[in-house]
Amino acid sequence: MSSSSLSAVVAFVGADDLSLALAASFLRSGAIVRFYIDPEADESAARTLAEQGGGVTCASPAEAARDATLVIVLSDADGVDELFFGSEGIVKGLCTEAVVLIRSMLVPSHLEKLELKLSDEKKDIFLLDGYIFIGLSDELKQKIVVVASGRENVAKRAEQIFSDLDNMIYFAEGEFGCSSKIKLVNDLLESIHFVASTEAMFLGVRAGIHPSIIYDIISNAAGSSRIFVEAVPKLLSGDPLLIGSLKSLLKKNASYVMDTAKAVTFPLPLLSVAYQQLMHGSSAVIGGEPASPLKVWEQLFGVNIIDAASQPIYDASKLADQLVVASKEAKKVGFIGLGAMGFGMASHLLKSGFSVTAYDVYKPTLARFAELGGLSKHSPEEVSKDVEILIIMVANEVQAESVLYGNAGAVPVLSAGTSIILSSTVSPGFVTQLKKRLEAEGREIQLVDAPVSGGVKRAADGTLTVMVSGTDEALQCTGSVLSALSEKLYAIKGGCGAASSVKMVNQLLAGVHIASAAEAMAFGARLNLRTRRVFEIIQHARGYSWMFGNRVPHMLDNDYSPYSAVDIFVKDLGIVSRESSNLRIPLHVSSIAHQLFVAGSASGWGRFDDGAVVKVYETLTGVKVEGSPPILNKEDVLRSLPVEWPEVPMDDLVSSASHDSKKVVVVLDDDPTGTQTVHDIDVLTEWPVEALREQFLKLPTCFFILTNSRSMIADKAALLVKDICQNLEAAAKTVPGFSYTVVLRGDSTLRGHFPEEADAVVSVLGDMDAWIICPFFLQGGRYTIDDIHYVAESGRLIPAGETEFAKDAAFGYTSSNLRQWVQEKTRGRISENQVSTISISLLRKEGPNAVCQHLCSLEKGSVCIINAASERDMNVFAAGMIQAELKGKRFLCRTAASFVSARIGIKPRPPIRPSELGLKRSLAGGLIVVGSYVPKTTKQVDELRSQCMQSLRVIEVSVEMISLKSTEDRDQEISRVVELGNAYIQSGRDTLVVTSRQLITGRTPEESLEINYKVSSALVEIVRRISSRPRYILAKVLTR
Repeated sequence: MSSSSLSAVVAFVGADDLSLALAASFLRSGAIVRFYIDPEADESAARTLAEQGGGVTCASPAEAARDATLVIVLSDADGVDELFFGSEGIVKGLCTEAVVLIRSMLVPSHLEKLELKLSDEKKDIFLLDGYIFIGLSDELKQKIVVVASGRENVAKRAEQIFSDLDNMIYFAEGEFGCSSKIKLVNDLLESIHFVASTEAMFLGVRAGIHPSIIYDIISNAAGSSRIFVEAVPKLLSGDPLLIGSLKSLLKKNASYVMDTAKAVTFPLPLLSVAYQQLMHGSSAVIGGEPASPLKVWEQLFGVNIIDAASQPIYDASKLADQLVVASKEAKKVGFIGLGAMGFGMASHLLKSGFSVTAYDVYKPTLARFAELGGLSKHSPEEVSKDVEILIIMVANEVQAESVLYGNAGAVPVLSAGTSIILSSTVSPGFVTQLKKRLEAEGREIQLVDAPVSGGVKRAADGTLTVMVSGTDEALQCTGSVLSALSEKLYAIKGGCGAASSVKMVNQLLAGVHIASAAEAMAFGARLNLRTRRVFEIIQHARGYSWMFGNRVPHMLDNDYSPYSAVDIFVKDLGIVSRESSNLRIPLHVSSIAHQLFVAGSASGWGRFDDGAVVKVYETLTGVKVEGSPPILNKEDVLRSLPVEWPEVPMDDLVSSASHDSKKVVVVLDDDPTGTQTVHDIDVLTEWPVEALREQFLKLPTCFFILTNSRSMIADKAALLVKDICQNLEAAAKTVPGFSYTVVLRGDSTLRGHFPEEADAVVSVLGDMDAWIICPFFLQGGRYTIDDIHYVAESGRLIPAGETEFAKDAAFGYTSSNLRQWVQEKTRGRISENQVSTISISLLRKEGPNAVCQHLCSLEKGSVCIINAASERDMNVFAAGMIQAELKGKRFLCRTAASFVSARIGIKPRPPIRPSELGLKRSLAGGLIVVGSYVPKTTKQVDELRSQCMQSLRVIEVSVEMISLKSTEDRDQEISRVVELGNAYIQSGRDTLVVTSRQLITGRTPEESLEINYKVSSALVEIVRRISSRPRYILAKVLTR
């Protein structure tokens, strides 16, 4: 807390263990802590702890809140209105500028109503919505995590209160209500994970595995979750606290999520079925008495899990160690199946000194394996001759059957006493049947059931988790190989099939956790939460699972490069479904998860990473889980890029550009700032055919036409561009052998009429081979890297979609990824998957020729994004594009200013110095005109006023008067400004004419543009009517 903490008063209205922990931190900081605890509630323990900790217990909410700096409110939905607005409610005691943080479980609509009512009653208090929990991650272990949301100034004020507390982490998160929404996402995950943990444990026990073995293995495997680790011991011991946890999940957590999902019309299939299971477990009656959820589930699943847990236990890890110690030496290993996991396993065995002979249907993989020193064969039969151990690591049971018993299969040629390690994920029933078939061969062929877990990297590192079962003899024969592949090795009693049963339980949990992560993140997106922040916060909360942490980044990056495919979980959860049917045990949540993966596969995403199951939700609901790109350190990013193309293509660029000397670049500039990177170029403000013909006859490299179309509505802008292009065509026909190309120079922060102006050009000039999108502008700090467009500010790269420019009333957008921006602006007419890109890597490593090849390979009518982070990048691209144009390709470019100078080969000049402006000495003052309303311009105006306070005269133009009032009012305001301007300039004072800084917008983007047009035209009229000749004019007249 701040230095005033010794006198600060913090009030808790309603209390639980978390409130008491938070209060203890405040007490240690020197604050005065008060409690109000509902006397009708059973809060005796909390009252006692509060008094022992030094807190003061109050008789009413008003008494507790009186003169408090911070009031933290804990209440259910039914009681919150009375707590605030009752006769002795909180509002009665609140002081001016108090911060009220609400921890109550309220649906978003209720929170909004509360905020409105409170602002009516008390306009001078600060309201925050809070989600508070104990951190469970290694990073924030046992710290109190406060996630607060509200107006930015309120969140910052609260941060000052919380910042100096010990054992405290504070997140300021978005607008009021966001914190409760994040809690809803966490509660969704907790509820599904709880039911999935229950299903998994009962399935494992029904399959004959000791529950403690399941728990010990999966707690450290990919199927783990914080709920699994916390809840399963209570389940196995019959802990009565389990009933309280269950009722809390049902009443305070899942039900609120379900209500909110209904309100926002969002499907939650996994939570819906989990909710039914929670209700069943908490509300059933057995023998006329309320039943423990444990008894209900034991009856449902047909398993007494407490009896199973009380059976003699063994240490599966130590048992494996004993078998490895007693294992026989084996050197000749056959390996079938060099997929992502298999290749890593086989290559690691090579590094470990084993002689490995491998087979895979994919020949390039065999070639890679041979390069590492492995031996390759052309069939399973060839691999299996004379090996001591044969490892099978294929995708499914069908493939396993084929390589063992199919054409040129392995089994017929195996030597007597050979051991087979089956590491594929298959059903326990398949392993059991395979064991019987091998025994029938009569050659003492040993089978080890050895499914693996851990992923591609761990496979290559030899750090997999491996579960094994089989006879002691089989395990001793294979121990050296199994040990080499694993970091954690578990020997499961029960014979072949037992290890696959444990793997089946793990896959049940892993699959449900991936699907629930997809459901949770899609739900968060539907609630308009920042999905990256949701992920960041839930990593520390109870709703976290290993799969959530591993797969959600794929969803946020929209990167579904397959590590483990959707079809893998179609298979693995299919095994769960089949085995549950064989064992007669109902598995509701895992069945729904299975169907979600099936739906993903049926939609064409079967070979995508399994995180692509989120696309099922995205397709059904239209939400996008992909998170906003993070803010990056500019210096670090630029340093990480490849070295620039070594040659300076400028000279080649100029000679190439002049090679077709009669082709002119015509730049249609949508506002006057587009010429800032060029010099010695004509700029037309009118475009009759004769004027254009005169320009063409001069054979210039380039000329500009200032359209000012950004200040117009879309229809007018499109008609204007169409009219100009028609005149260009007419003028070009009068100059024999003449040709030109059009560039649409637009805003480097992506504002403007796209695609309307591009469509207008094409309607006159015909289809282009490609549209080029290139908003890079070095001087303005605009960079495009990995297709993300950034605005540089204070050493950081901020995604454009997160800046003030993206919130523009007329041209607002949400996407920083330019491929998605194209899709957003074309309203889906051009999807992001149809947009091509030229990367910085291509520009810097392969140069102009590669650019030319890429552009020439595009399908006609394509859209291509240009990444760039330096002027050299721009020059390389322009040189390659000119090569493509010389081959007959036609492009329509929508770009920022940097492209134009690169395209026409203009070398940069330093800024013009005052001495070069040719200003004559004069007693008159200068005129500075500012109409732009964006925050950055406002900061510049403030700095100007601060530095030139004594010499500057300021005239503020009322935007309301010139845009919303009558014509008479508008003329009167213009005349007032003109009169003052003349007087100040004549007196020798520099004069700033600036629009009022309050942004006025219309109800629609078109109305906002109309307001902008009225403002800009009024400023032009003011300048036109000022009769005193100023010493100079500086203008940022347009309101964009």
